Amino acid sequence: MAQPAWLNISIYEAGIIPIVYQQVKCWRDGGVRFTITGSNYFEVVLATYMAESGSIKSISVKGTNTGWMQMSRNWGAIWQGMSSLEKQAISFGVTSTGGQYILFQDVIPACWQYGQTFSSWRQFDYYN
Repeated sequence: MAQPAWLNISIYEAGIIPIVYQQVKCWRDGGVRFTITGSNYFEVVLATYMAESGSIKSISVKGTNTGWMQMSRNWGAIWQGMSSLEKQAISFGVTSTGGQYILFQDVIPACWQYGQTFSSWRQFDYYN
């Protein structure tokens, strides 16, 4: 937002505009969606349609032929894993900032291709 607009809605003090963030309930129809991109040596995952509990605190990934591996935050809601999971069904373990953990078992089938988005039927609950 441009500075003139900020000055209309906030108090300007020594070049700093204080911002207060508040988590609010958000309902979504349908489950969490996973978009997978990357290359042969790494996967980049965008998890969207996170409802109610907030954003993602951590994600673990597991292929059909691998154990669980922790993913790292790349940028914003994008997570990356340094592994080759091609031709494997993929599961995710997602912990929300609200503290809820959901296992998305085989949410991505073994026949996936980069750039595809897959929907689950599971969704987060709201916790105070």
